Amino acid sequence: MQEMSLPYTRDLLLIGGGHSHALVLRMWGMSDLPGARVTVVNPEPTAPYSGMLPGHLAGHYDRRALDIDLVQLGRFAGARVVVGRVIGLDTEARVARLEDGRRIAFDVASIDVGVTSDMPTLPGFAEHAVPAKPLGPFASAWARFLEDSGPAKVAVIGGGVAGAEISLAMAHALALQGRPAEVHLVERDRALSGLPPRSATHLRAALARMGVTVHEDTDVQKITENAVRIGDQVLEADFVCGAAGARPQEWFGDTGLNLQNGFVAVGPTLESSVTGIFATGDCAHMTASPRPKAGVYAVRQAPVLLHNLRQRLSGKDGLKTYRPQRDYLKLISLGEKAALGDRFGMTFQGKWAWRWKDHIDRSFMNRFRDLPTMTQPALPQAHADGLADLLAGKPLCGGCGAKVGQEALMAALAETGGTALPGDDAAVLTVGAERMVLSTDHLREIVRDPEVMTRLAAHHALGDIWAMGAEPLSATANIVLPQMASRLAGRTLREVMSAAHEVMAEAGTTIVGGHTSQGAEMTIGFTILGRAHDTPITLDGARPGDILVLTKPVGSGLIMAAEMQGLAEGDWVAGALRHMTRSQGAASRLLRVAHAMTDVTGFGLAGHLRNICLNSAVGAELWLDDVPLLDGALELAGTDLRASLFAENRALVPDAPAGPRADLLFDPQTAGGLLAAVPEAELDVLDRLRDAGYPAAEIGRITDRVGQISIV
Repeated sequence: MQEMSLPYTRDLLLIGGGHSHALVLRMWGMSDLPGARVTVVNPEPTAPYSGMLPGHLAGHYDRRALDIDLVQLGRFAGARVVVGRVIGLDTEARVARLEDGRRIAFDVASIDVGVTSDMPTLPGFAEHAVPAKPLGPFASAWARFLEDSGPAKVAVIGGGVAGAEISLAMAHALALQGRPAEVHLVERDRALSGLPPRSATHLRAALARMGVTVHEDTDVQKITENAVRIGDQVLEADFVCGAAGARPQEWFGDTGLNLQNGFVAVGPTLESSVTGIFATGDCAHMTASPRPKAGVYAVRQAPVLLHNLRQRLSGKDGLKTYRPQRDYLKLISLGEKAALGDRFGMTFQGKWAWRWKDHIDRSFMNRFRDLPTMTQPALPQAHADGLADLLAGKPLCGGCGAKVGQEALMAALAETGGTALPGDDAAVLTVGAERMVLSTDHLREIVRDPEVMTRLAAHHALGDIWAMGAEPLSATANIVLPQMASRLAGRTLREVMSAAHEVMAEAGTTIVGGHTSQGAEMTIGFTILGRAHDTPITLDGARPGDILVLTKPVGSGLIMAAEMQGLAEGDWVAGALRHMTRSQGAASRLLRVAHAMTDVTGFGLAGHLRNICLNSAVGAELWLDDVPLLDGALELAGTDLRASLFAENRALVPDAPAGPRADLLFDPQTAGGLLAAVPEAELDVLDRLRDAGYPAAEIGRITDRVGQISIV
């Protein structure tokens, strides 16, 4: 008998992608809890590692070295990753509220959102400074500052260890650029007071060597566009960083959880005052054994947290206790590749200490990069002929990559009374005096997030209506959910329908009905009826001389195929999803001047252009270098990885040139852009599309060489 997948019965929500949660996800991927569905919510698809931040600021590490890729980690753990920011938590209803309006229900939750060093009461800080925490936005702001040239004036507010490390790193980075620089470190009390005197003396000497000016016992009164006012003195500053202390997230105050100075109070088991809700890392206050805010505690909390989460999800007691160490090894970056070490009052420094720190940091990050490879289940010894070739060592793609190839589709239609030519995007109906268009489409799961899946499927289905130059009038939904407990099915369906109604409302239509069922995997589809304001735009109107216009970059099939195998970078996936869920409604209205139009989906850009050529009895010239690509697509195309439908798509144009860029013309797209054959006299539509925010491009022209596509 075939192995049956087990249904979900409990929801675990991880709020934040901090060090503890990253380690929990890795351990979960090695041994999950059957029946538990995991969701992690983080503002970005990556989470920066604090230990390598000073080295990154100094120029020793690139940004990729700094970031834990939560998308890859989530795929490995079997978790859905929601890119969003939690701003509220209803502990009674067990619902998290996100900044974008989403609501995610849970049974058990953990909070690991770190802290902020924002200074909301300091005049001018919000407008002219950047807090050192959260780390991601701070690192990005510093990278932008380094793109400038000329003299640099920098001020760091906060004279603790973090402020000193940041000051030294910035001074070193500016020295490497050869830019004249002034770096100021400002502390309202005694700088480096948290260190033993011997370590503080060594660190002060390092600051002096790097030319960092330390201002102590000095309050910052105001920050302006180019200066920091301290007492009667004004420090010129083009870049101001706040590194003074750590503030908790403001939304904690409305949760009903017990707090300590604004941080979530947790007991020895890391559980908060509400059963089943945990907190860890810098955002938590350990009431039984208070410790300073340091990532080393979060790392060591992870195994205890994992055990206790599993116990609560299993409905069991027997939680473990976390016992923090009395002291920990502090390795402080000194700007250049040297470090200062401190533990139990012993102090040491040198380049060898940096190498030690570098080894520790890289070893930690490698735990999230050297993930076990996900493989297909082993084939039984006895199996039908052709099964091994079909699987070819990779999972079937989701989205349009899972669709039937064009050759098989056209052959089947021809044999059953249809046409041998590919049809238009939607059926054209005449109802009284009106011209209507009708289309239905669905997608099998391409991402684990039901809300994102719904947006993809809705925009994908709407694309058929917009490709005809029509406006959607009404829609029905067809939802297949994986088997799960009825309570979780209700939660999931609420997320699905909330997203569906939002997308359809944005498109100017409503959902008037539909059907739901449970099956082997999530599948979401929509049937949409639209109204054509004039003659619908079809595949058969293209004329020689028309310009080919594309409204979205290509490469989504390859990126999502890579994501399914844990091989795509999180930033690439997030970028692809942003393009895939971008409405094409406004683009469709602007492109009503087109002679022919289609949306680029499963058959790839070249395949859909071929459809226009076959129906219009024309040819086309496609300008390869002008075709816009999604970030990461070309890098992935340089590997052996391809989406499931790629080979069949490429076979349709056998004389196409070889190479990664050309291969992307045959990549099956999900919710792709509109491809329009526009009269040359109407080419100013490109400017209007770009003004509307579309990355539209002129990618070729229609020729009179019937049936021939020339890729140049």
